[in-house]
Formats: sequence, structure tokens, C-alpha cells
Amino acid sequence: MIRMLKNVFTQKTHDGTTERLLQLALAYFATYILTGIAPKYFMNTAPGYPAMSDVQYMVYSTLLSSLFCVTLVIIWKWYKFQSQGKITVLGLSFPKEFLYIIPSGVCTAVVIPTTTLMYLLPISVMVAMIIMRASIIVISRLIDSIQIRQGILTKTVYMEENVAVVFALAAVGMKLCYVKPGDFDFVHNAAAVTILTSYIIAYGIRIYIMNYFKNTRTKGVPYDNKGFFAVEQLSASTTMILAALAVVYFMTPDLANPKDFVANFQDAFSNAHKDWLKAALAGIPYGIGAFFSVFLFMFKGRTATFAGLVNRLTSLIAGTIATLIVFLLMAAKPPAREDWLGLILIFIAIYFLGVSEKKRACELARAHEIELEKDTEAVCAPDGEDRHKP
Repeated sequence: MIRMLKNVFTQKTHDGTTERLLQLALAYFATYILTGIAPKYFMNTAPGYPAMSDVQYMVYSTLLSSLFCVTLVIIWKWYKFQSQGKITVLGLSFPKEFLYIIPSGVCTAVVIPTTTLMYLLPISVMVAMIIMRASIIVISRLIDSIQIRQGILTKTVYMEENVAVVFALAAVGMKLCYVKPGDFDFVHNAAAVTILTSYIIAYGIRIYIMNYFKNTRTKGVPYDNKGFFAVEQLSASTTMILAALAVVYFMTPDLANPKDFVANFQDAFSNAHKDWLKAALAGIPYGIGAFFSVFLFMFKGRTATFAGLVNRLTSLIAGTIATLIVFLLMAAKPPAREDWLGLILIFIAIYFLGVSEKKRACELARAHEIELEKDTEAVCAPDGEDRHKP
């Protein structure tokens, strides 16, 4: 373990190894903590704080985070996609993967605003967040089942991964023990149901596409997840810009409704908050985190179940830490008792994921799909049994 951690913090790791997985998870964890703290600061209504609305913060932070991602992928030239083949449409030749990566970007453009929109509706945010988090875990497991049936995924979902799903859902659903009467009334709210359904469908399609890309790379073709990210982000940013222009110039606000999204969205531009630039800069950690989030979802050689759990559990732990930091620095509410109980269940789920990861890393090494790091404690035996150095 000590040697592994030394590699994680000091070495450039190989693609698909456990050490690379830990590096991505730790980076996502750090950026997610910052992402969780920022809105608590900017939307704090106490004296001395910016007191932005949800829509204002969404507009300003999303603006720069999207621009940040797009700028980096252009500078780094990640858009030079390494394709399995070209396709020609109307005389224009382009990688055939664009046919599904671009729609994945459109789905990303749906996921980002729908997450914020849930806060603006007259519903229980707690229950909405439970459904949103649990849905990703369930969707990831369903996608594995679907792609196994389709012959796209040839790997087995380990028993330990299924057990981790159970504990993760228990951790996410812990707050349901504290649901109040009326918290589920949003099922009668057409706007809430539409937004939540859009979020789940868009995320489901996106995760399916990520795993379709991951599981259909032919031997000898580079696993270009950087190219995937670049094309997806360019597509998402273009979609969000077009949507923003449509809201600003073509939609009519309901000025009588203080929570009207269109009115608040247009006002964020016409009457910019004095701290809009600070909020925009605060969106950079979200933009950085997007890299690690996608790379975790698409991690080489892992099932959607495993990758989805690593992504969601990392964000859940970071969210609890962010809540604790906000409590200590901003005198906000501390993490609730159910948050700590949920954290215990999360660590149990992580234990089972760890067992699964040891088995998977050895499986991939024996199949020559990945190159294990040198000087790590775990040594994979030819017969499939894990051996450990004393």
C-alpha cells in the first residue's frame, strides 16, 4: 500500500492502472470540494457575502468553466481525434465516432442546467438530489446489463461491484428516513417532473455513449478518451451558447414570478451582479473537475457499474467535506447525522470496490490490456490468484 501511494503521489502512471485511477479520483475529490464550497459562499445571504441567486451563480460560473475546458482542449489539440474510421456526409469527411460523441455533448448541455434548475422549483431539494444521485448508480448498472446482452461488454460485473451498489444506494437513500410530509409532492409538478426526467434521460444516454466508446475500441486503435472529452465539450459548449442566446433573445419572461427562470437568466446579463467576475473565476474548479469526472466514467477496462460508483462516491465524500468546511468557515449548518451515517456506508462500498479493483487489475494485466506499475505490492499470478509481497 505504501509503495502504491508513493506511485500515486510521485510517479507518472500507466493508463488503466489502479494508481492512475486513484490519481484521477483524488484530483476529482479536490476539485469537487472547491466546487461545493463556492456556491455556498456566493449564494450566502448573510452580511458581507455576495448573496447571488442560483441562476446568477449558474450563469457566471458555467460561463468561464465551459470556456476554460474548451480553451484547454484547443490549446492541447485534443480535438485531433484518433478514430477507428472515417465517414463522409455531404462531401464532408469526419471520424465516425462523432455521430455519437456530439449527441453526448448535447446531453451534457442538458445535464448542467437541469441540475441547477432543480433548486429553483417549489420541491424538496433533498429528495430531488437523492433521486439524481441514485439514478446515476442505477443507470450505470443497467447499462452494463444492456451492453452485456448486446455483446458490447465482454467483462463480468463482479459480485463485489453489485454489493458496492447496494451499500452506495443505502448511503444515498439515508436521508429518506428524514423525509417530511409533502417532500414527494413534486410528482404533481409538471415542470419538476420534466426537468428531473430530462436530467436522468440525458445522463443515461451520456453514460451509455461513454461506455459504448470504451467497449468498442478495436485492438490497435488508441483509447483516445482525451479526444472524446474534447469533442464532447465543444459540442456541449456550442449547445449551451445557442440555448443561452435563445433564452435571452427569444423567450418571454414572467416578470410577476420572482422565481421565473427566463426572467432571472436575462437579468443576470442585463443587470450583472457586482461580483460576477469572482463567481466566474470560482467556476474554474468545476471546469477542471469535468476532466477528471469524464476520465473516471470512461476509465479503461472497468465496467460502467464500477466507474459510476467511483465517480459518485468520490463526489459524495467531497460533498460532505465541503459541507463541514462551510460549517467551520461560514457558520452554516454542519453535516447532519444521516450524512455521517451515509459516509460509513460509503466507506463500506469503497471496501468492496477495492476488492473488485484488485481482481480487475490482474484480469486486465493477464489479458495484456494494461501494464501494471513497477514496485507495487500486488503481484498478479498466472493462475489468477492475487499474491502479496511480505
